[in-house]
Amino acid sequence: MTIDFIQHVNIRCAPGDLATIERFYTEVVGLQRGHRPPNLRNQGIWLYLGPQPVVHVTARCAEGFVQSEHHGSVDHVAFQSCDAAAFANKLSSMNIAWEQSNVAGAGYQIFIRDPVGTVLEFNFPNSEAPA
Repeated sequence: MTIDFIQHVNIRCAPGDLATIERFYTEVVGLQRGHRPPNLRNQGIWLYLGPQPVVHVTARCAEGFVQSEHHGSVDHVAFQSCDAAAFANKLSSMNIAWEQSNVAGAGYQIFIRDPVGTVLEFNFPNSEAPA
């Protein structure tokens, strides 16, 4: 067996959180809602990056699950990205808290949290780090 790439990440939430999570991932991250097979057991949405559904959201938790500190086994999800300045400006204009790091040889990183506390890491070339 060989692995070619990570196909998708699944995020759990309560049914009442689906709209908030969809809005976050479409407006902030830039993903698009797309087809999700109708015969799945729980409510949910699939969010696409181009033709690939990269974030699956499944409503499998009780209402009130949204929390400021994420306690799942997955620490964060990372996206290879470009145009760090535009993304930082977008986050600031939307009043979304973010942190940054510039790791020599590894990239400039911007970190945010989604509505259920999952850390999202956006990796940019080191050349896009602010002066």
